[in-house]
Amino acid sequence: MGQTPFIAVEGPIGVGKTSLSKKLASQFDFHLLKEIVEENPFLGKFYENIEEWSFQTEMFFLCNRYKQLEDIDRNYLKLGKPVIADYHISKNMIFARRTLREEQFTKYSQIFDILTHDMPRPNMMVYLNASLDTLMDRIRMRNRDAEVNIQPSYLKQLSKDYEDFMNHFEAAHPDIPVIRLNGDSLDFVKYQDDLAKIVDQVKDHLNKGEVINECT
Repeated sequence: MGQTPFIAVEGPIGVGKTSLSKKLASQFDFHLLKEIVEENPFLGKFYENIEEWSFQTEMFFLCNRYKQLEDIDRNYLKLGKPVIADYHISKNMIFARRTLREEQFTKYSQIFDILTHDMPRPNMMVYLNASLDTLMDRIRMRNRDAEVNIQPSYLKQLSKDYEDFMNHFEAAHPDIPVIRLNGDSLDFVKYQDDLAKIVDQVKDHLNKGEVINECT
């Protein structure tokens, strides 16, 4: 018997992680775990002045994600109930490495390791990426107050950081299936056929027994 499915949907800001996670959770009848974003009281200040507010912002995210994973592990995964999340806990290190000063990053890394060493990690990844133009368009469309000051240069660098992270992740975890999706050519919100293609890929991995013996 394989592990209880714990699927993470990842990718840079604005790419559609939450929208895809919701659709997959509905399709497979898995529990949906959504990251807390707009509730972060430091986020708006962070985009105005990254250097000044990065540590507070990243620590808020880390503590909230730790609590979410603790609850998910106890109430779902340990009971054999599958979960789809719109983030992977390792994303914290992508942002922290990019935004924190060296001495802050050292402290943050130590706290991250302590909090997450025995936390559940996703056993399947769906990686969604898109061009800078697509990301900026989607950020403008969803019109979140905290994201008004996101700079294209920051988003471009973040996309590269995500690509580097995913390449390293695949090399370090050959046992964890990764589904890569191009957000420029797929519109799973508007087109049912695009969503069906993604669902089929996830179903294929589930049926292979890489995560669990049978697809729900």
